[in-house]
Amino acid sequence: MIPKKLKAGDEVRVLTTARSLAILSKENRMSAVETLQELGLNVSFGAHAEEADEFASNSIERRVEDIHAAFSDPHVKMVLPVIGGFNANQMLNHLDYKLIKKNPKIFGGFSDNTVLQNAIFTKTGLVTYSSPNFSSFAHPLSMDYTVEYFIKCLFQDKPYVIAPSKKWDDYSWWKGDRPNETQNSGFWVINGGKAEGTILGANLNTFGLLQGTEFMPDLRNSVLFFEDDDMSNAATFDRDLQSVIHQPSFKKVRGIVIGRFEIKSQITRNTITRIIKTKRELDRIPVVANVDFGHTNPLITFPIGGSVALDATKEIPNIIITKH
Repeated sequence: MIPKKLKAGDEVRVLTTARSLAILSKENRMSAVETLQELGLNVSFGAHAEEADEFASNSIERRVEDIHAAFSDPHVKMVLPVIGGFNANQMLNHLDYKLIKKNPKIFGGFSDNTVLQNAIFTKTGLVTYSSPNFSSFAHPLSMDYTVEYFIKCLFQDKPYVIAPSKKWDDYSWWKGDRPNETQNSGFWVINGGKAEGTILGANLNTFGLLQGTEFMPDLRNSVLFFEDDDMSNAATFDRDLQSVIHQPSFKKVRGIVIGRFEIKSQITRNTITRIIKTKRELDRIPVVANVDFGHTNPLITFPIGGSVALDATKEIPNIIITKH
């Protein structure tokens, strides 16, 4: 079930799923709103989006109330989380999945929102989207690449090719740090081959929280998209990936696409290659890394529950989002 695409004049509802709107400065909020308005979108905020507790979040009840209100409102065409965090999975048992299924609309965001996106797809069949968070749209450097793929995925219907950005950065711009733009080395083919399948995953550490629950998607016939943040390192990424490999339905996984790692993780091309090559279960499937999603900038937007065609038979791989 694919929600309707966005068009000029549509309303985007920004709400708290983990960390609150309160952590964003007035300037960053205004910048993010302006970027979305330049796309022709109208921005509204959840009634409780700015409430904050000692965890820089707010109560389960308030967050669930805002999600239900957004899906119930016929004027809202996209639900966009403020940012990531650590506690989005608190809501999984409290969401009205019948309400969400009855009122399909775009649900975006990334990082901790991975649990919500995969759970909603599993429980309702509604395709959700790994996209920039609301806060991402306040990034002070060029947004051209991020906006390009946001439009390709959420405003248009046709298949689109994912090509590498020219430059990337992972500096803490919201803290006033200096830019650290780096020339992009392109996508890395670690295991060659071809694959087509349903896209699942996004933030690996967060995705693992679904294992053993009713919210975990069936991995059969999927291409897994995985990334992690600067709290991850080679050892934790290896462990978390191995945990997914141990899932019974992993035997039917068709490929893996890995997002770009932050500099602090110290995971290089050689590191991720060593991790992948130690796992015999991955010998049979293509694996491509250093793709533009995760906790660096810029970001692609891609569908959780949509489809991808991956061709990693050459040095430069071809990644096409075929259904979104």
